[in-house]
Amino acid sequence: MNKTDLIDHIHQQADISKAAAGRALDALVGAIKTTLKKGGTVTLVGFGTFVVGKRAARTGRNPRTGAAIKIKSAKVPKFRPGKGLKDALN
Repeated sequence: MNKTDLIDHIHQQADISKAAAGRALDALVGAIKTTLKKGGTVTLVGFGTFVVGKRAARTGRNPRTGAAIKIKSAKVPKFRPGKGLKDALN
């Protein structure tokens, strides 16, 4: 499922226009991004939690030359599925 399919699904299930469904989806994604940028978490009960994780700095290898390179530490988004989502899949 891609963004267009998701917008179509929201349009049908919520009985709103496709334009409104697109704006709603964009608002949801924007809110999640903004909250994670600030270091917060987003919890959707029954679905899951979006959190910011930290990846430590490490040494890697350039696959072309084999030379060692330093990879900086980074903040990465993570998702932990909730009980409702896990139960729906099993």
